[in-house]
Amino acid sequence: MLEQVRIVGAGLIGTSIALALSAHGIRVELVDSSSAAANLANDLVGASHVGSPDLVIFALPTSALPLVIDEEYQLNPNSTFMDVGSIKTHAIEHVKSSNLPIEQFVPTHPMAGREIGGARGARADLFEVRTWVLTPTPECTPKAIATVRELIEILGGQVLTMPADEHDRAVARISHLPQISASLLASSLRKAPPACLELAGQGLRDTTRIAESEPALWSEIIFSNRVEIKALLQELHGELGGLIESINDQNAIENFLKGGVEGRALIPGKHGGKARAYTHLPIVIDDKPGQLAAIFNECAAIHVNVEDLSIEHSPGQLSALITLSLSSHDAISLSKHLSDVGWNVHPILK
Repeated sequence: MLEQVRIVGAGLIGTSIALALSAHGIRVELVDSSSAAANLANDLVGASHVGSPDLVIFALPTSALPLVIDEEYQLNPNSTFMDVGSIKTHAIEHVKSSNLPIEQFVPTHPMAGREIGGARGARADLFEVRTWVLTPTPECTPKAIATVRELIEILGGQVLTMPADEHDRAVARISHLPQISASLLASSLRKAPPACLELAGQGLRDTTRIAESEPALWSEIIFSNRVEIKALLQELHGELGGLIESINDQNAIENFLKGGVEGRALIPGKHGGKARAYTHLPIVIDDKPGQLAAIFNECAAIHVNVEDLSIEHSPGQLSALITLSLSSHDAISLSKHLSDVGWNVHPILK
């Protein structure tokens, strides 16, 4: 049973882990090469010194592992060790080149994060219902794996086990390529006149949100996984080249867009399995405090579950459009209820 955990690295992931563990009564200590980062994280968590940790977590860039592995193993020779880096093959290579016995090390990768880095962006619920990948080597002991699984269960994550090389190929497509695409699109906005950007809506904000991610961290991730990423960029380059060549053919453009619809439909829903097709309920609200909270209070009153939402608001406009995503049944119920109590509800969209 986990009682004490030492976390090496007081960034977003390390501090989020610490917040969640502390809330469950587990003693946590964070250490970092930056004393300022460590002090902030430990103050946020209410951490204390850990003498004999059951688990040591390397929550730092994979390239920094060689700087801390041997020292941490010397301090805690009986602990289980894990990392949370994005590239698993490199983490395994670093441990095999160290004094830390590979059987005590479990390579992991939580599929969670935020565009806000550091301890200031940490959240105790960051890992809830998120996939957490384990890529254990054949030498890894059942005890070490069980310890790490216990941690992930406490944090609310969902364990998925796969080989390290398969993981690295997968994240290149579903994580690293989206980051590059968002950064590329957001970078193009530097050439846009200010008047053009005044027209920006939720679509642009959604597709560029992760472009705010920390460049230093992501440059290391992309460089570390460059072989897998390069192949995908060449594939994307070919698709883009095909669109450029067929830009005068409307049917070809439609087929290109259909490919996007088909691909997005393959993304699992929030509880796994096939993504659900939601019904959308548009509501025009006044641009003043408390409107969104009031709508959610009405949802709770009739036991309606909102799956997602978007808000459109133009500068200077005194109203905004909120679109709620719900099941078809809930959308019909909520539409009638909100209309009856005076909200400006518009026809349901499929």
